Amino acid sequence: ILLLIRNPKDVATSFYHFSNGMSTLPSYETWDDFFVAFMTKKMPWGCYFEYLSKWNKYADDENVMTITYEELKENPVLGVKNIAAFFGIPLTEKELQTVVERSSFQSMKKNSQKTHGAFGNVFFRKGGVSDWKNLFSEDQNEKMDKAYEEHVGGTKLGAKLKYEVYCKA
Repeated sequence: ILLLIRNPKDVATSFYHFSNGMSTLPSYETWDDFFVAFMTKKMPWGCYFEYLSKWNKYADDENVMTITYEELKENPVLGVKNIAAFFGIPLTEKELQTVVERSSFQSMKKNSQKTHGAFGNVFFRKGGVSDWKNLFSEDQNEKMDKAYEEHVGGTKLGAKLKYEVYCKA
């Protein structure tokens, strides 16, 4: 099992834009309205922190590889190599480069109309790291930090998220 996790602040930011772009999901007039719903477990998929907490019990399982979105953005070649090795898939250097290129956010966004039709622009917005800094107020930032500490602080998945690096202002 490949478990891909992401900074919870960027998860919230991304889902805010996604929700407002998908007519089948609840939309929110303001970021503040969305933030309250996100923090009070009123999301269609449930609470992201509870999701991470449930997966944490499998963090040491040899059949589970956890990787962060941030790691893949920082070093996509190493990420693909590690994923291929985990699944026992040998890759030539050319195959590795092809996978890295085709799985880049830019490539997927460019091809999104072919792969996802009319929803391509909704699924592929920015693909960056730390976009949360454009939406979060200082109070929201503190509330998210507190929720993080309560749910996954001190856990293996919590450490994997490199919270101090990617999530702190």
